[in-house]
Amino acid sequence: MNIGTASEKSGLPPKTIRYYEDIGLLSPGRAGNGYRDYSVADVHRLRFLQRSRGLGFSVEECRQLLSLYGDTHRESAEVKAIAESKLVEIDRKIAELLELKATLGHLVEACHGDHRPECPILDGLAGHHH
Repeated sequence: MNIGTASEKSGLPPKTIRYYEDIGLLSPGRAGNGYRDYSVADVHRLRFLQRSRGLGFSVEECRQLLSLYGDTHRESAEVKAIAESKLVEIDRKIAELLELKATLGHLVEACHGDHRPECPILDGLAGHHH
């Protein structure tokens, strides 16, 4: 199938599909005319990549996961270790976001938001503490 059909079936834009090919995550065959020729397996691989990226896995983590997916001698412990590492990273990001929210919330709360020029938000961003 051509890239347009592979795009429709996988839910990924052609640009992303070409990128995945450029970085070696996908190697479609070539039709007689030289155009890319995507197989059902390629579309399956693209969906796998889409779901993996949607869960926050990096391109390199996706490369590892695809390699493990294709390895019939893999140990699920390897896959679980990658997923657990991603969970730790997500928990760290959540903690950072909660801290950012609290800090910004305090600055917003301290600002009167009126006609006066004094603004604790700008003072906080400038590093001035009152």
